[in-house]
This record gives sequence, C-alpha cells and structure tokens, in this order.
Amino acid sequence: MSKLVDLCKVLRSKNAGPLTLTIDVMFENKDNYERVVNSGALNAQTVSRLYDVDEKDVQIIEYGIVDTIKVTFPRKLVSGSVMDNDVYGCQLHRPIANIEIN
Repeated sequence: MSKLVDLCKVLRSKNAGPLTLTIDVMFENKDNYERVVNSGALNAQTVSRLYDVDEKDVQIIEYGIVDTIKVTFPRKLVSGSVMDNDVYGCQLHRPIANIEIN
C-alpha cells in the first residue's frame, strides 16, 4: 500500500470562494492517476469523514486528460472569519494526504 501523497506530484488546497474548499491532486503519470482512481479510496464518504462535511456536499471530479483529481466541498468556517486559522485554505489538504491506496 501507498499513501496518496506518495503517488501524486502536487497535492494542494485552496479556497474556491469564501465558502468552498478545493483540493487538487495532480499526478506525474497516468499509472499513478489510474491506480488512485481505480482503488476507489478517494471517495465522497472518506472525504466526508475526514473533513466532517456532509457526503452529499462532496464533489470529486476526475480529469483523466491531465491526470488530475479535484475534490470540492464546503468549508466548515467562512474564510476570514474569527475562528478561521487558514484564510486562504492552503493548508487544508493534509487530512487526505495519508489515505491508503492499494
């Protein structure tokens, strides 16, 4: 088994507006991309559990033409609110980094 972070070239998060977070998972080659996609490990249920969001609000979009997966879901806190500790959403990708991939 490998961790997601070990199979991708870029793993980053960022705001997609003040209410939504997006995580980009970019791969250097088609083999690693297909391995992750075919494993089914990166799914709405897992993201829901890791980020404490409703599963129905998680979108996972596969862009096979560029070996990239985009994960989008609502932020728990509005960007820039008093309790928000990551205004840009750039450090919120960490929970999915350790997802185990067969």
